[in-house]
Amino acid sequence: MFLDIPYANLFALLIFIIASITDAYDGYFARKYKIVTPEGMFLDPLADKILVSSAFISFTILGVVEYWMVILIIFRDLFVTGLRMAMIRKGLNMVTSNIAKAKTGIQIGIIIFILLFLGLKGLPISWIKWLLQTISWKDVIYYLMLGMTLFTAITGISYLYDNRLTIKQFLT
Repeated sequence: MFLDIPYANLFALLIFIIASITDAYDGYFARKYKIVTPEGMFLDPLADKILVSSAFISFTILGVVEYWMVILIIFRDLFVTGLRMAMIRKGLNMVTSNIAKAKTGIQIGIIIFILLFLGLKGLPISWIKWLLQTISWKDVIYYLMLGMTLFTAITGISYLYDNRLTIKQFLT
């Protein structure tokens, strides 16, 4: 994405899609064949957070996404992951909700959308140029990210609420 070569953003899109698919397949494979491990239960969500955070940070550097949104998203993820790590050390387990899994899926979808936009921006095809000039892509990306940021905050609150009894046990 930071290279000034033709189609670099499309390569970034392809690499991100491959990383997302292999990550999803890894989790599916582990559950299907019942080879889920405590390490995998911790490392898989951590890998998701690293993949998503690195993309969002890159977008802020490129000026495509607002810094405060990325800071809030990463703070929520670091807080929940840190809490989970501390609780695991005490032998406690936090339940991951379906809404948190949906959050990751939506984040990945938005990243793919932004990468697609960045990739199309460099193509010398007239209808793509017309489309990019007609639609306010900055606004589309801003409102997608705003919704994602709010949804991420809500999932963090939901995570704490769903695990409140375990957290209370952890704190005592």
